[in-house]
Amino acid sequence: MRSWSRMQDFAAIVIGAFAALSPLWLDTNNAAVWSLVVLGVLVALSGLVHMFRPAMTVAEYAMGVFGVLLFVSPWVMSFNEFGGAAWTAWVTGVLTVVVAVTGLPVMSSRMHGHGGVATHH
Repeated sequence: MRSWSRMQDFAAIVIGAFAALSPLWLDTNNAAVWSLVVLGVLVALSGLVHMFRPAMTVAEYAMGVFGVLLFVSPWVMSFNEFGGAAWTAWVTGVLTVVVAVTGLPVMSSRMHGHGGVATHH
C-alpha cells in the first residue's frame, strides 16, 4: 500500500504544479492567475508534506479542501468566462479530490495499526 500512497502523493504534486503553471499558457485574468497559482502550489505542497510525513493525515484532508476550492474558484472568483482557465480549475480540482479521497483509506488502515495491509478474517 505504501507504493500506492507515494503514487498518489506524486500525482498531487504533478496536478498542483500543472495548475500553478497553467497561467503561463492560458488566457486568464488576475483572479484566475491568483486562484490557479495559489491553490496549485497548496495542492503540490500538501502532496510533498504527505510524501515526507505520511503519518500527517491533515495533509490528505487539506488536499481535498484545496481540490474543492480549485473546482469552485471559477465561479467564486469570476473567471468562468475564461474557458481554458476555468476548465483547468475544474479538472485539476476534481483530480485533486479523487487523489485525496483515494488516499484516505490508506491512511485509515495505517492509523489502525495494520501497516497499510488489510487483514482477512
